[in-house]
Amino acid sequence: MVEATIFALASGAGRAAVALLRLSGSGTAGVVAALAGGLPPPRRASLRRLRDPRTAELLDQALVLWFPGPASYTGEDSAELHLHGGPAVIAGVAEALVSAGARPAEPGEFTRRAFLNGRMDLTAAEGIADLVAAETVAQRRQALRQAEGALATLYGGWTARLTALLARQEAFIEFEDEDLPTGLDDAVALGSAALRAEIAAHLADAGRGERLREGLLVAILGAPNAGKSSLLNALAGREAAIVSARAGTTRDVVEVRLDLAGVPVTLADTAGLREAADEIEAEGVRRACRRAEEADLVIAVFAADQAPDGATLAWVTHAALVLANKLDLAPAPTAIGGVVPLGISVRTGAGLDALRIRLAEEAGARAGLAAEATLTRPRHRAALTEAAGWLAELDTASLPELRAEALRAALRAIGRITGRVGVEAVLDAVFGEFCIGK
Repeated sequence: MVEATIFALASGAGRAAVALLRLSGSGTAGVVAALAGGLPPPRRASLRRLRDPRTAELLDQALVLWFPGPASYTGEDSAELHLHGGPAVIAGVAEALVSAGARPAEPGEFTRRAFLNGRMDLTAAEGIADLVAAETVAQRRQALRQAEGALATLYGGWTARLTALLARQEAFIEFEDEDLPTGLDDAVALGSAALRAEIAAHLADAGRGERLREGLLVAILGAPNAGKSSLLNALAGREAAIVSARAGTTRDVVEVRLDLAGVPVTLADTAGLREAADEIEAEGVRRACRRAEEADLVIAVFAADQAPDGATLAWVTHAALVLANKLDLAPAPTAIGGVVPLGISVRTGAGLDALRIRLAEEAGARAGLAAEATLTRPRHRAALTEAAGWLAELDTASLPELRAEALRAALRAIGRITGRVGVEAVLDAVFGEFCIGK
C-alpha cells in the first residue's frame, strides 16, 4: 500500500526565527523537488529557494534536508524544510505543499508510520510522546529510557521466554510418544512460575512510573487561618492564593504546579476544615476532603499558637506531613495526634528549607526515577496483570492443551504492550497523544 505524502509543522506555533516543516511518504521526493528545484544530497543541509510550483513565486529561502527511506524516522522517504518562522511564510509553503500533492498529517501520524514500518515498538512510541510532554528532569529521563527501548528490552525478553516455554509445551503435546527429554512438562511449569514471579515484582512498583508521568497531587489541609494559603504561596514563590485574616476566605481549591526533585506536583490549597457557616463554605469543606482523599500526599497544617482542631486531627493518620505553623508566635508542640510535627513559620521563613527537602524526599519516594524500567501507563499494567493471571492458570490446568493455551494467552497479553499482536484497538489512543508534527 502506497502511503500518502504528509507534512506538518514540527516546531512550535507562532512567530519564531525558524520553523521546521517535516514531510514523509512515497511522494516526498517529487514534492520537495517541485518546491526546491531538485533534491539536495541525502542528509546534507542545503540552502534552497522555495517557489510555489503553480506560479513560480518565491516563498522563502530555506535549508532543505532529504532523508531517503528506509533510513529515516518513519522508514519512508522523508524531508525537512527549515523555514523562516513568520506565519505568512509557513502558510504559503503549506499551501504550496498541498498543491504539490501532500496533505497535512494527523496527530502522531509520523510516529505511527515509524511503528508500522518497524522503526520502533509501541512502548518506544509512547516514550517519544512522553518526551514531548516532559515537564521535569525526571520525566525526561524516564521518557528517554523508554524511547530508547528499556521496556521493549524487558518485555521482549519475557516474550522470548514465553515463546520457548510454549514451544516445549507444544512439543510435549505433539510428540508425546517420541523420545523427548525427561521432565519437559515440569520444566515448563518451573519456567512459567519464575516468569510469573518476575512479572509480579514488576507490577509491585507502587505505580511509580505512572505517578512520575502524570505527576503527584499534594493536598494542604487545616483549620481556617492555620496558614495554608500562605504556605501555598511560599512554596509556589508567588501570590497564587488570597491570604486574609478573615476565616473562610478560601472557598474553592486553589492549585499550583511545582517541580519537586524532578517530580511534577500539583499543590492544592483547600478550604479550612470547620463547621461551615453557609452552604458555599460547606461545599468548600466537602471539596477539601475529597481532594485529600484523592491526593498522593496530604499536608496537615496546624497553628502552633492554637489547640489542634478535631477536624484536621482526623486526617493526621492519613497525612505524610504534619506541620506546626506560626513558630513566630509560639513553639511547636512536641506531638500532634501522636505525630511529631515539623515546625515552620511561613511569615519568617523558618523551617521552609527543611520542608522543601522533606517534600522532595516524599515526592521522590512516591514517583522518583527508578533504577529499572518501570510501567508508565495503565494499559501496561492491565496487560501484565492479565499475563500473570494466565500463567497462574498453569498451576491448575489438568491437560497439556490447557497449559499451552494459557501460555498463548499470556504471550498475546504481553504482545499487546509492544504492539506485536492485537494492536489496532490501542493505536488511536497511543498516537492521539502526539503533537501533529510528531
